[in-house]
Amino acid sequence: MDFGTHMRMGHPLVFSLIIFCSIIELSISAWLTSRFTARHNYFSLAERDRTCFLLFTSAWTIVFSSLYMCFFYLPGTVLGSVISHIFSLFLTWIFWTAGATSITTALSGELNRNTPSVFAYPVQLNALQGFAWVTEALVTFALLAVLIRGIIAARRGDGIRGSLIT
Repeated sequence: MDFGTHMRMGHPLVFSLIIFCSIIELSISAWLTSRFTARHNYFSLAERDRTCFLLFTSAWTIVFSSLYMCFFYLPGTVLGSVISHIFSLFLTWIFWTAGATSITTALSGELNRNTPSVFAYPVQLNALQGFAWVTEALVTFALLAVLIRGIIAARRGDGIRGSLIT
């Protein structure tokens, strides 16, 4: 099988996984944000603000990943091009890397159910951190696959404005 066949099968699969993990992340971060807003029981402003940032990042990812799943099937358009995918995925990757790193830093990287915690919702914060890293890894994989496809398209003569699929 050539790379185009892998891209036709893999793109919807990877983007579906990204959307699925982002929906879970959105649910956790929205619940935590509502609790922090209503009860003011966050440990620090960093914990509260970084949870809100992950809420935004999840919503961003759901919207743009859904759009790019549709754009993938419109290969003749600018929005279905390699450069468009690279730009969108790179921005999404920056958001997820910043969000996952910042929530890990806010939680001191050692959130554990077995140790006494000063955090109000340690289980939910642990899940928030875990899904942030999983989604970041999926976006990294998608970005690398699109970059490889862009290099192949450039060598083929289509340039980076060419389609992801041939």
